[in-house]
Order: sequence, then structure tokens, then C-alpha cells
Amino acid sequence: MQSTIALESSVLVLNKFYAAVHVVNAKRAFAMLFKECAEVVSVDEGQYNSYDFSSWVDVSAFKEEYRLPDEDRYESIKTVSLEIRVPKIIRLVVYDKLPRANIKFNRKNIFARDKNRCQYCGRKFSTSELSLDHVIPKTQGGTSNWKNIVCACTNCNKHKGGRRPAEAGMKLICEPIKPKYCPIIQLKLGSNKYNSWKQFLSNAYWSVPLE
Repeated sequence: MQSTIALESSVLVLNKFYAAVHVVNAKRAFAMLFKECAEVVSVDEGQYNSYDFSSWVDVSAFKEEYRLPDEDRYESIKTVSLEIRVPKIIRLVVYDKLPRANIKFNRKNIFARDKNRCQYCGRKFSTSELSLDHVIPKTQGGTSNWKNIVCACTNCNKHKGGRRPAEAGMKLICEPIKPKYCPIIQLKLGSNKYNSWKQFLSNAYWSVPLE
């Protein structure tokens, strides 16, 4: 079960020039490593070290054996014959392009932008306990876009109904806006687990205004 969860961990992908291109889950990252399309980039005491799949297996075994201090920030995948750490960062050995900056307008990114908080009561909920609310209801001409969709808990959504916040005696805790950065990335950077990502994520790249 733990290995299954670890395979869904996020891994930052760099191009051959160490510029961030996107994020994949660990399962996809291991596939690229095994096919020799990528290598692991490990940031140890401010220094970059690169490993292919075979050497990363050896490094994982060494660190597990000697219980080095950073081990609690790594998840591991266990098989019958080996235990290998989930890398935080991988680098594509051929790809040298940057993708066009694009932030998809979808449920996942809205939840990430609002940090899973109901934008009316301010309480944090699990994704399953939240819904999306049209600030200006569709019946009053409201559209589905970044500036008119927010996270709302069941109680607040029910109380608001088909009214505007003011009509329901409610107030938004934050004005909904279109993000200038990837909400998912921003959430990850708030965790110490992904500290090693920061030096590869320049504000210039992730804050490119979108058309």
C-alpha cells in the first residue's frame, strides 16, 4: 500500500539545461529512468549530483543502510529484490525545449488555487467535501471562469443557493483571480518535502502572464 502511494508522489522534470518543464508522478518518472530517457538530479548540501537508474538504486541502498539524515524526506518503493527511493527531481537527457505556459481551468487547479478552503467560511476541507460555486449565479448571467468560480463547502453552498454573496448575507474571503503561476506547483513549494525544487523554479518562468 505504501509503495502504491509513493508511486503517485510528484517529481519535478527538468529539460537538459536544468530548466523546469513539468511535473509527473513517480511511476512515470521511474519509467523514464528505466528507459534511460532521464537521470536523477539529487541536491545534496547545495551540490547537484546526477544518477542513472542503476546508480540511483545503489545510492538508495547506501542511504537506507546508513540511515542518513535526509531519509525521512524521501519515500521508497519496495520490491522483492530491492528498495529504491522516489527521486524528487529528474532531468531529461535529450529534451531542450520549454513548454508554452498554460494553466488549465479545471477543478483540480481551482481547489489548489483556493488551497481547499471554502471561500465563504474560510474553513479547510477535503476535496470530497468541497464543491465549486458560481459567485454570480448562472441564472444571473454568471459564467464559468477563474474570476467567477470558487471553492465552497456544502453548508455555504446550500445557504447561498442561487443568489449573489451579498444577497445571501455572505462575503468572499479572497477575490477569485486567474493565477499567474501553476497552483499545484505553488502548493508543493509550501512543503519542506519539495525544498529542492525551489532553485529550479524561477519566478520568471512560473509567473509568465497568460493570454
